[in-house]
Amino acid sequence: MSEDLQALARQIRDLRKHRGLTLDELASRVERSLGFLSQVERGLSRPTVADLTAISEALQVPTTYFYQAVPAREIDWVTRPGERRTLYYAEGITDVLVSPTLNGRFAMLESHLAPGASSGEGHLDDSSEQGGFVLEGELTLWREGHEGAVTLRANDSFQLPPHSQFRYANLTDQPARILWVFR
Repeated sequence: MSEDLQALARQIRDLRKHRGLTLDELASRVERSLGFLSQVERGLSRPTVADLTAISEALQVPTTYFYQAVPAREIDWVTRPGERRTLYYAEGITDVLVSPTLNGRFAMLESHLAPGASSGEGHLDDSSEQGGFVLEGELTLWREGHEGAVTLRANDSFQLPPHSQFRYANLTDQPARILWVFR
């Protein structure tokens, strides 16, 4: 079991207990099985982006709460590659927090999507306004209320209003990198 998966499992379990929820209550709130959440909390299964978003909403914290801590930085308003917090999801997605802090008016993530990677079957419903810029590869977005999918390629961008329900994937055989901005 990897160190980052153990840390994520511990954060979810500790926060759930702090909120006074049973594992069964959390499973009901995120519409996942008790067995799956038990595996997540024991570090045996890695949640998808959609799963972690649902868990964070049920536990009343931003998804970024679950990013791994890193050593102190030389300059508090600058981040360098070795100083960034990273979150590894199931389905081949890795998010790197490139913002120096989560306390500003916006945050930036660099998402790495392996070939075939997906945010999960359910639509994400994020309360923040967000947008993205495709650095390399392709990103396919589905937005609830809009027919079909939109495929974005390198140098394409998008912007979603708060509470947009969407999902995304890399449907190609090449990796993709996207710069996400949240407000």
